[in-house]
This record gives sequence, structure tokens and C-alpha cells, in this order.
Amino acid sequence: MRTMLVLGIESSCDETGMALYRADAGGVLLAHALHSQVCMHADYGGVVPELASRDHIRRLVPLLRQVLSDSDCSLTMLDAVAYTQGPGLAGALLVGAAFAEALATALGVPTVPVHHLEGHLLSPLLSKRRPQFPFVALLVSGGHSQLMRVAGVGEYELLGETLDDAAGEAFDKTAKLLGLGYPGGAALALLAERGRPGLVRLPRPMLQSGDLDFSFSGLKTAVLTRVNELGKISDQQRADIAHGFQEAIVEVLVSKALRAVELSGLRQLVVAGGVGANRELRRQLDAHAARTRIAVFYPELEFCTDNGAMIALAGALRLQAGDSGKPPGAFAVRPRWPLTGA
Repeated sequence: MRTMLVLGIESSCDETGMALYRADAGGVLLAHALHSQVCMHADYGGVVPELASRDHIRRLVPLLRQVLSDSDCSLTMLDAVAYTQGPGLAGALLVGAAFAEALATALGVPTVPVHHLEGHLLSPLLSKRRPQFPFVALLVSGGHSQLMRVAGVGEYELLGETLDDAAGEAFDKTAKLLGLGYPGGAALALLAERGRPGLVRLPRPMLQSGDLDFSFSGLKTAVLTRVNELGKISDQQRADIAHGFQEAIVEVLVSKALRAVELSGLRQLVVAGGVGANRELRRQLDAHAARTRIAVFYPELEFCTDNGAMIALAGALRLQAGDSGKPPGAFAVRPRWPLTGA
């Protein structure tokens, strides 16, 4: 197998990521760097697309220099440039895509446009403990909640998805209802640890639906109703609601994921995306897996968020699977793009 050096660029939302991956028999992540815009957007209570795009422009060159320095590599050593083509914010995607295509044109190497969710889905392959194809994947983030059957690189079958809010979106919106800052998902999970079990019982949407789809908007509404009923709530009541919310959403995710594994006949489950870092979700999945002898795989915590490493990896695996990439130059981004159509 020929050794290839692949640069990965991520700019789909509010993180600018850059990484260098060496594709060979084992595969090695040589270096990665990430800049988060969380502090910049916190004042607005959410991501401001125009500000996100402008910040990506400022960060790409310094991150590239950092990755090259950390890996002791030069631009002339690159064999391909992979970048996130979608889905995501159109302006943010355009910044990364234009930079990648211009760089590849100057170097005379192909580009590999990558689906953002494919990067998340394959990110556990960056860990020391790696799954083997085929496996079932639970993709849970601020923008997506899906269950996929993964037969190999580029071979994805949708098993179920959210019909409204994504799991991470529900976390963030519920956190806002409870008066927590942005981004609220991690803050809500931390607050939930102080909550008293059993005091707040919230609905488990679609738990008994008979399929593998999700729905989380009703759960968010249930929290709003509870907050309005209580009026002025104490810190302990806020923690109890957070605990009840997390308990409900984790139960649904765990139940559906394990059901997907059972129906698929497979014995491996991959959990990826930002919500995949949730400690309670991991604890419950690990406990169920131990009883049912299912192997559960997670990316390292640093790769649960958006990052360049997962894009470099996905691009390298695409090339190893026979994808020759595309000639650099002309390009288009895909803000909306189903993974099964990638």
C-alpha cells in the first residue's frame, strides 16, 4: 500500500480544524490543530454565520503552519487535500473549500470533498481501540441524530433519524430554558449531576414507536411547561429538571441504538458526534454492552467535536478505497447533503 500524506480541513460551523494524516498500512495522525469560536458566539447566544466565516478566514493559515511545524512536514510532501464539502453553514463551508482548492491547485495535488457526518462516523478509527467493518453507528450532534449501518467506507444505510430537533440541539435549547450559557449542552450535563433522581419525570418521545426514528422537540416543550409551572425556580429545581431531561434523552438514545444493533445482527456499535461525549450516555451504553456482549466504540473526547483530524482520516480512507479524488479548481459546497447520498 502506497503511503499518502493527506491534509484535512474542517470549517462547517464554528470550529476551524486542520490535520495531517499519513495513510499507510496502519495509518497515523501526524498532527492536528483546532480553533473554537465558542467564546466569540457566546455573547449572541448562538452561532452568527457571518462572524463564523470571517473567523475561519483568519485562522486557516496559522493552523496550517502549526500542523506543518508539529509534524515536521512541508507543503510539497502533501499527496491530497481533503475538506468538508457539507453539510453546514454555506459561508463557512465556502471558506474551507476555497482555501483547500486553491492550495491543492498550487501544489498540483487532488482534492477530496468529504461529508461532515462521514468524518464523525469514521472518527473512532483514530482511537487505539478501533471498530472493524461492518458496524452500526449512532451519530448524535447539534445538527444530526441518525442511526446508520456501515458496511465500509462510503457504504452507509440509514436506519433511523430525528424527525425534528437533533439531540444536541435539544440539549442546547433546554439549557437556554434553564438559564444556562451557550453552548449549553455540556453545562446542562454537568448540572444534571447535581439533580435528584426520580423527582422530574419527562416523556420519552418515540421510545415505543416500533421504528428507529427519534423526536426531541416534544421533550424540550415538556421542559418549558415544567419551568412555566414552577415560575421562579431554585438552583436545586433547575438541577432536578436537567437530570430528568438528560435521563429521558439518554434512555431513548440507548434503547434505539441497542435495538438497531439487534436488528442488524451485528455486534459493534460506534457512537460519534458531540453528544457522544456525554458521560451518562457512555455509562449506560457501556453497562448495556457488558450485559449483551456488544462492543461499543467512541472517538477520543477531543475528536467528538468538529475537527480536522476526522476529515483528513475520511479523505485518506476514501483514497485507499479507490477514490482518486478530483482535479483541484472548480468546486461547490453542499449545505444540505444526506450522508446516504455521499
